[in-house]
Amino acid sequence: MRPEVVAHRGASHDNAEHTLGAYVAALDAGAEGLECDVRLTADGHLVCVHDRDLRRMGAQGLVSAMELADLAEIDMASWKKGWWDGEEEAPDRDDRDPRLDRVLTLRTLLETVRDYDRRVEVAIETKHPTRYGGLVEKRLAEMLRQFGWHTKGAPVRVMSFSFTALQRMERLAPDVQLVQLIERARNWPMLSRAMGEDWILGPGVEMLREHPRLLRRIRESGRDVHVWVVNTAEDLDLCLELGVGAVITDRPAYVFDLLAQRGLPASSPKKPRGMPDGR
Repeated sequence: MRPEVVAHRGASHDNAEHTLGAYVAALDAGAEGLECDVRLTADGHLVCVHDRDLRRMGAQGLVSAMELADLAEIDMASWKKGWWDGEEEAPDRDDRDPRLDRVLTLRTLLETVRDYDRRVEVAIETKHPTRYGGLVEKRLAEMLRQFGWHTKGAPVRVMSFSFTALQRMERLAPDVQLVQLIERARNWPMLSRAMGEDWILGPGVEMLREHPRLLRRIRESGRDVHVWVVNTAEDLDLCLELGVGAVITDRPAYVFDLLAQRGLPASSPKKPRGMPDGR
């Protein structure tokens, strides 16, 4: 079996990450999953933003200190093409739906997935440390319950580098699948004793390259592995060799092409595993 192809922050190689435009492009490419990072705004909204501040977007301020209305005024895509609002050479984008380039709330992303014409999974990473601490997971669990996606078989999983955050999520929504992200192999001995038996391990591809034997032992133990960020043929081949469950990539269309070249084309959508009615 081939791994699930998950779009990292959307199809973010060619589109500004975490925008609706990036996720629409990923869905058009056939992505079977969408990955997002979430942060909490000052007025309590979960938004899809990776960085704690907005410098990379050519703006100022901390996401946690701003209200959603303020974030909505910022063009979240201008940085991707190397230009900013107000530049004389900025391209004419009057014919583009502005919603595609503005801040994306987690609710809008989940509604997009819910209403899509095939099953798409969402991997939600909670970012820590944050001034709001456990309130992030609390708000996330509340939202998943609103969608009916807090039960087994729901098309969502929650990820974090913070073991404490995942423990918190396990208490709030015990049936939601959890992914322990890991960047360094030296952290594995401690995590291996603390992680739940059914938790997924989420290593970075650099760790996979440096310690393939360790990942092979983890896979042989029966634990599923989801790898980030897989953007090259060499890294994909390593993931295929190790039998990982999912590859998280900035380039979903490219990865599908590579899989097809290896005789592993895109298949029909997964059969829902007791997917709850979130409509």
